[in-house]
Amino acid sequence: MSQPRGRTSAPEVSASVEAFLAEPLVATLTTLRPDGSPHVAPVRFTWDAASGLARVMTVATSRKARNVLANPGSRAVLCQVEGFSWVTLEGTGLVSQDPQRVAAGVQRYAKRYWQSPPNPPGRVVLEIAVDRVISLNT
Repeated sequence: MSQPRGRTSAPEVSASVEAFLAEPLVATLTTLRPDGSPHVAPVRFTWDAASGLARVMTVATSRKARNVLANPGSRAVLCQVEGFSWVTLEGTGLVSQDPQRVAAGVQRYAKRYWQSPPNPPGRVVLEIAVDRVISLNT
């Protein structure tokens, strides 16, 4: 997959951050509403270090998807926390209904969480082209 506009490579992360992001935990996803206020929702997600993409399975009518669709190129932030350890993934959000991209999201989700995600009508994948990784105690 080509890199998003303005990005030349995926961010490098340590082996400990990579291991932490592979654990089947929940994270918070923050997107911005059209009025600029933050919307925060708990989500399951996957991290693809090779492409620098985090993926969240959702539906096009969800608030998180509508926020990204209303403001193309807007920022989206995932934060996974366990105890006093956390990793934040920041980047540009994109919502896609492309069957190949949705299938890639489903495949990664099933591998990480040991089950397929729900398959409601209107399922899409919210991809975050991560350009900043911040962590503590990982």
